[in-house]
Amino acid sequence: MRHGALALALAFSWLSLSALAQAQLPLADRIHVEISGLRSDKGRVLCALFSSATDFPKKTDKAVAQVRSDISNGHAVCEFAGIASGTYAVSVFHDENSNGKLDTNIMGIPREGVGASNNARGHFGPPKFAAAAFQFSGGRIDLKITINYL
Repeated sequence: MRHGALALALAFSWLSLSALAQAQLPLADRIHVEISGLRSDKGRVLCALFSSATDFPKKTDKAVAQVRSDISNGHAVCEFAGIASGTYAVSVFHDENSNGKLDTNIMGIPREGVGASNNARGHFGPPKFAAAAFQFSGGRIDLKITINYL
């Protein structure tokens, strides 16, 4: 019986170590976006990943992927998993009232915070795809975006 219990304990230890090692491995083909500068923890952050300039950044329904994230201490994280190699741009906004859309004033200026990869900013409008674009060649890439309130 002692031998059986020892074998079981060793097997359990090996499985635990194996699971721990796998949990610490970086996840492949992932775009990790850290968002800062949020003025409150109210609402959520909505992130969209685009692969072309055609609909960037306004038509999030045409994005390659969309992610929603909770906010904690003025920060949020969005992760896009299973992404193929290519050229991409990320747009984010702080959906403070949780209505699922970017609220704007009568002139179209956002009332909620906005941001883009490379911290690209627009001039009299949203940023251009080319200014926000980055190359992704697989693996994991870490991006940082600071939210701006206009």
